[in-house]
Amino acid sequence: MPKQPFVISEYVRWGDIDLAGIICYGAYIRFYELAETEIFRACGLPFREMFERYDIWMPRKVMHTEFYTPAHLDDHLRVVTYFSHIGRTSLTINFDVMGAVGEPLHAAAYQVLVCVSRSTFAKTVLPAKVAAALERYCMDSSTAREGGTGKDSPIRASSRT
Repeated sequence: MPKQPFVISEYVRWGDIDLAGIICYGAYIRFYELAETEIFRACGLPFREMFERYDIWMPRKVMHTEFYTPAHLDDHLRVVTYFSHIGRTSLTINFDVMGAVGEPLHAAAYQVLVCVSRSTFAKTVLPAKVAAALERYCMDSSTAREGGTGKDSPIRASSRT
């Protein structure tokens, strides 16, 4: 069975747009945060529990986004989320934001998260159980986009309305 990305569904809200009626670039951070929280939860790693159990934090070292097509107020978007790299002390999480039914790609992003000790903030090894839990969503972008762009792709978490 081929791997599938994790997908959430969310709407562009009033607070996400600018005076031109299109999404502000900073609003994409909200979409990424929702998707990141839910992909970890789907892997059995709700943040509070994971951070306490393994005594780690996972701050961002890199945040990179490319913008393609603007989204508008009330557009229904899908955030296709997956890991492109799970390393010894860090991981790369990717987000592809597109229309809800396979419409154009609005933005593509990746973030590098580094595993650090909660007490010292020194870089530390990513716990093996965390890496293993995330592996089910580790894939390249073409695999993720094939699995997360079609209108028949499963939505694993839905927006709060």
